[in-house]
Amino acid sequence: MRITVTVDGVSYSDEVEPRALLVHHLRDTLGKTGTVVGCDTSNCGACTVHLDGHSVKSCSVLAVQANGREVTTVEGLARDGRLHPVQQAFHDNHALQCGFCTPGMIMQALDLLADDPDPDDDAVRHGLEGNLCRCTGYQNIVKAVRDAAKRMSPGAGPEVERVDEQRLVDRTPQHLGGGE
Repeated sequence: MRITVTVDGVSYSDEVEPRALLVHHLRDTLGKTGTVVGCDTSNCGACTVHLDGHSVKSCSVLAVQANGREVTTVEGLARDGRLHPVQQAFHDNHALQCGFCTPGMIMQALDLLADDPDPDDDAVRHGLEGNLCRCTGYQNIVKAVRDAAKRMSPGAGPEVERVDEQRLVDRTPQHLGGGE
């Protein structure tokens, strides 16, 4: 089945198997390897991306369900060589150890901050439920999300710009140099 999905501001048109998961399409077809596969059962949250602006676990979404929709991955957050404020806050607050859960945590934190721009510690912990970290005690993750909230508050500095320019990338075999 052919789908067209906008990922990180770029529109892609691809043939996909009807039962293919979005996480596998992002990683294997589009090369968006920042979105990781942790459990494939929707338990860990490592594969969290935004679908039309809301966080979803991409291992629980079929690629065909993303047809005509907009996906944002952790790789689509940085602009002009500058990390997104949430990414920078995670870095500055040492909110990672092995880094495996970090992409999903960052994407979930963005969703949390969209709903609650000034969360307290309990709200951060509640907002990140469903995203597991097996290395940390979550303290630095909570600090990072609260720091990101300050960085993103009005008057804190320039906001991250959305990429408005979209282009269609046709990934048919002919386009990729393959035969018919």
